[in-house]
Formats: sequence, structure tokens, C-alpha cells
Amino acid sequence: METSFILSCESTIDLPYSYCEARGIPVLFYSYQVDGVSYEDDMGRDPAALPRFYGFLDEGKLPTTAQLNEFQYESFFDALLQQGDVLHIAFGSGMTASVQNAMLAAESLREKYPERKLVVIDSLCSSSGYGLLVDGAADLRDAGKSMDEIADWTMAMRQNVHHQFYSTELKFYRRSGRMSGAAAAIGTVLGICPIMRLDDKGRIIAYDKGRGKKNAVARTVETMKRHAENGENYAGKAFICHSNCLADAEAAKAAVEAAFPHLNGEVRICNIGTIVASHSGPGTVAVFFFGDDRAPEGSTV
Repeated sequence: METSFILSCESTIDLPYSYCEARGIPVLFYSYQVDGVSYEDDMGRDPAALPRFYGFLDEGKLPTTAQLNEFQYESFFDALLQQGDVLHIAFGSGMTASVQNAMLAAESLREKYPERKLVVIDSLCSSSGYGLLVDGAADLRDAGKSMDEIADWTMAMRQNVHHQFYSTELKFYRRSGRMSGAAAAIGTVLGICPIMRLDDKGRIIAYDKGRGKKNAVARTVETMKRHAENGENYAGKAFICHSNCLADAEAAKAAVEAAFPHLNGEVRICNIGTIVASHSGPGTVAVFFFGDDRAPEGSTV
């Protein structure tokens, strides 16, 4: 469907690049570095990219990531503005400071393209939760909504995208400072899975724990029942992503689909991309859905 503006995003939506191509959504790519070599966040274009990334982790090599700089955004936006107005939904500021550079780039380009409109929105989301928000915006675009209407919807809904996730590999959360070394060691020995979420500012908060994967899935589903729009009658979309643990993601999918019979389509399973996985490591499963406002840090969920 022909539209009057361009909807764009970043590779950390953790959906396949083929999805973005099919829906006409240009993507700005992040990259990670290992041993001084830079690798683009591939989004599934090269089948060898994710195995190579996890091979680095198996070898004990720790990838580093960096925010997108203002020049990268300027180059990306400049090419799009030559074609039309742009609505760019950015990776959440709770995960990266990149969005600040996106806004600086947008401001500098407004003089060059005074006839164009360029809107940058901080998604306050991460991974396939960010993808779910972009997917909703694309649905509205394809339904004929205007750029301003979709920007308003995105701002209104960005804190309603719930991110519920758990992990069986705790050393990467220890490395990122989200768990103490002692807690990670004890959790690993006892088979404890920390259960985490994003708060209202898009930051990762550990709020519960489950003894084993089945218990973590059950607790995640119960939390979804409390917070999903219309509870167990939730009729929206749900996405699940995982970091090199497809069987765990499929178990979570089965549990979600059993608990929510009115979902809008089958639950989509995606790979966590290399940027998010550089901080989560393998063994993470995340469930995303629309619901009530995400609670601040320290709130009971």
C-alpha cells in the first residue's frame, strides 16, 4: 500500500530483516565488536551470523557494543528524507543513549529539508517488544492512518508494551551489573531463573524468580494474565524471542497460546539479535504483549 510517509526503525527490533523488507520499513543497523573486528547486527540475512556470534561466546570472547552516533543517523535520515516525510521509532533510551543522537541528527537536518517532517520517537522498548510496537505502527500505516496519528499512538502505547523475560544463564547479567556475582553463582547451582521486566522508563528490573524453567514460564504467564489488555481475553498480538534456546521459547509459546485463546494470530518466535544478546547472553526467553501501563521500579507486579 502506498503511503505518504516512511516508517523506519533500528535493527534491535529483533524481528527478521525479511519482515522489514516485506513491510517496507527501512532499518538502521547496530554493530558489535570482537577482537577489534566489527560485525553488523545481521537480523537473519546471513544464516552463519548468529552461530558465529554464539561461537564467540563459547570461546569466552565478550562482544562490545556502542551507541549509534549522530553521523550514522544523519546519513540514514538524509537518504529517507529525499523520498518523503519520516517517522522513526528508536531503540529505547532505557537500553541506549542512541536516541539522543537521533534527535540531534533530526534537528540538524530540518534546515536542509524545511519542507519535510522528521519525527523521532523514543520507543522505551527493547528487542521484540520494540518490534511489537513498530509492528503496531506499521499496521496503522497500512490501514491508512496519518503520520501524526501513528506518532500519537506510538507515544501513547510505548509504555503499554510489556516485556517479561527470564534466563537460565546468569553470568552475562552479572557482567552487566544487573545481578551480583554471589546471586548469579547461587542461582546457577540451584537452577533459579530470575524473572525480569522493563519498567516505565524502559530499564531492566528483576522482580521475581522461578525454580527451573517450567516454574519461570508459569510465573511469566500468570503475570501476563494480570497485565494483558482484557486479561485472559487478550486479543492482541504476542511475540516471543530467545537467545539460542529455541526449545525453551517453544515451551513458552505453547503456554501463552493455551492461556490466551483469543490471540491475534499465532505467537511469533524470533531470535534475540546480537546487540541485545551481547548483554543477555544465551538462555534468555522473553514474552511481549500489550497491556496496562508498565509499573515503575519498586512497584509490585
